[in-house]
Amino acid sequence: MKAALLTSLSALALSACAAGPSYVAPVTPPSAAAPFITANAATVTTPADQNWWRLYRDPALDALVADALSANTDLRVAVARLDAAKASLRGARSDRLPQVTAGASGTYGRLPQSQRLPGSNREAAVFDTGLQVSYEVDLAGRVRRNIEAARGDVAASAADADAVRVAIVAATTRAYVDAAAAAERQAVAERIVALLSKSAELTGKRVDAGRATKFDSVRIATLRDQRAALVPAIIAERQAALFRLATLTGRTPQDLPAAASARTTTPRLDQPIPIGDGAGLIARRPDVRAAERRLAASTARIGVATADLYPHITLGGSGGVTGPSLGDLFTGGPVRWLVGPLLNWSLNQSAARAKIAGAQAETRGALASFDGSVLGALEETETALSTYARELDRRAQLQSARDNAETAARITRARQREGTIDFLEVLDAERTFADADADVAAADARIADAQIDLFRALGGGWQTRVS
Repeated sequence: MKAALLTSLSALALSACAAGPSYVAPVTPPSAAAPFITANAATVTTPADQNWWRLYRDPALDALVADALSANTDLRVAVARLDAAKASLRGARSDRLPQVTAGASGTYGRLPQSQRLPGSNREAAVFDTGLQVSYEVDLAGRVRRNIEAARGDVAASAADADAVRVAIVAATTRAYVDAAAAAERQAVAERIVALLSKSAELTGKRVDAGRATKFDSVRIATLRDQRAALVPAIIAERQAALFRLATLTGRTPQDLPAAASARTTTPRLDQPIPIGDGAGLIARRPDVRAAERRLAASTARIGVATADLYPHITLGGSGGVTGPSLGDLFTGGPVRWLVGPLLNWSLNQSAARAKIAGAQAETRGALASFDGSVLGALEETETALSTYARELDRRAQLQSARDNAETAARITRARQREGTIDFLEVLDAERTFADADADVAAADARIADAQIDLFRALGGGWQTRVS
């Protein structure tokens, strides 16, 4: 046993290394750093814009995002968790310093007759005050590895807070866009209703003149009422988006500023979206950074567990004053002191090795989580890029269809006035135009939604810190 102890201490002292493996950052596949395969004409490979919402050039949106980053309740929770991790790190660092404990006591008691000194009273008071100092000699690196793990936890918590910032910025922008898009869809729906009302009025005049039937009048009125019935639902969607926006910015619905609801058109970009490449994405995404830091913390905890295989040596000392009265404590009463090392070594090595095995398993799990976060980030970004490109293609086709439907409706209305076509043809043309116009407005909203999904996948928006 003595030889084993000396061998262990000598090896640790000479190597001056902490127990357990040293952390090595994981390697990602080379293809993960490559350009995105679904990049398109609406994107550029310049580095992604961190404050991406400003690409919409909307001061009201900029102000709302700033409010959300300073007042959102979910973000306040994340910041509080980060503060807790920092406090744990301070606690781990304190283990490098001597631990000092001061104490004082006062007792009154009676000794057995056999323990009474000649000439002394059996009943007496005893007052004591003292100071104890201890310092752990960190030969095995337990304290160093514990600090290393705590640093990893702080960095992971900081990345988690950044991920919340990304989500909050995206949710705030989405709520603002949803409200504006709903206002535009409402305007389109009301314009269609007005157009159909005009057609119904003209049809009524034709009925009075005997040039159309009552059935024709009822059909156009029915279509008008069907379109009018869509308006309340769109208004409700817009109100829900505004209420959501109030919550995201830390307000009640009554306190939402008027600027938040002033926009009545869907925000659009006037430039391609900068997306960077895979390498920039991996370095920027908060969830990837959090997974990497948790892997570092898990690796350090293997060292913490490994340190239990070796003796723990503590240097300590204590001193104090003891006397039968309080005055003795301040006038140089009997002084006591004690100095010496303390060695603790658990001989139950199986328990220590079980902890090591558990820490190693946690580290393997953390590595798998990191690999998964990298793959997930790439998948999410490529999917968002593909969806955005397809939505743009879809919108172009719908715009062409809308333009053609508008031309057809205009021609049929003119031919109806001339009395050269049947009224059902006019009704069909009006219905087609109404559907095409509404489809384009909905497509604009889908494009804005796809843009926000892409921006969120790219992982920007966390650099603006909360004070």
